[in-house]
Amino acid sequence: MEIVQVLAFGLLLGGVYALLASGVTLIFGVLDVVNVAQGAFLVFSALFTWQIWDAFGVEPLLLIPVMGFLMGVLGWGIYRGMVMRVAPQGPGMTVLLMFGVALTLEGILNLIFGNKFKSVTPPYFTESFTIGQLVIPLPQLISGVLGFLILGGIYAYLRLSWAGRALRASAQNKDGAALVGISSVKSASFAFAIGAATAGVGGVLLSIMYPIYPATQYDWIARLLGIVVLGGFGSIPGAVIGSLILGMTEAFANTYLPQWSSLFFYGTILLILLFRPHGLMGAKTREDVA
Repeated sequence: MEIVQVLAFGLLLGGVYALLASGVTLIFGVLDVVNVAQGAFLVFSALFTWQIWDAFGVEPLLLIPVMGFLMGVLGWGIYRGMVMRVAPQGPGMTVLLMFGVALTLEGILNLIFGNKFKSVTPPYFTESFTIGQLVIPLPQLISGVLGFLILGGIYAYLRLSWAGRALRASAQNKDGAALVGISSVKSASFAFAIGAATAGVGGVLLSIMYPIYPATQYDWIARLLGIVVLGGFGSIPGAVIGSLILGMTEAFANTYLPQWSSLFFYGTILLILLFRPHGLMGAKTREDVA
């Protein structure tokens, strides 16, 4: 029964990771930009969720659409105001730009909140969901289920809606999409906004699961980039599979070898990439050099 409980916990953890990583892989797939500021976006959302909950006692889960919308607007503004201007200079410059954005956000959060742990503790924070001998902490259950549902909604929107199809067309061939009236700038802005919005939603979920302080952005962006590399850059299904694998790995490591959990997490990524360097569902690429 202990193994079943660990598997259940790993599955829920993987659902949260999948939602968080989807924003990074979506932005890369459409814009060819590695958003190293996604961890800062997450922490930004989580700390402001804590602030609203602490000041007004608002149920944190009700802030999911609010923080998703606000972070989406912030992402749209960052793309239109900065990324779009720097992108023509190459991928290296966009990485430096987003790293600068991450450091700026961390500095702002340090000024506002200080370098102290904050944790949202609603009434169900210490409660558990029990089925027979299976016991799952309620915050993890809520976050995992919502992570899968929200990610499923995003995926369905991208696959079925006209805006989603336009976005995918622009990602595959910008010139071809432009011939049928699809603006690559609008598609890129939309993709960056969705990616940032997933961080807004994910930040709310993280705030009820883990203590957060500004510098935790480094831990989270390291995890998200590891998941995206494992799944294959630009592949949302790959990010989901990678998230589930690493969620299970972390759950087992935390249960049986907690002091080595980080080693198991990143060791799994390294082991898989040794045999599949382009990721689980990433496409092999080749560039001719003159």
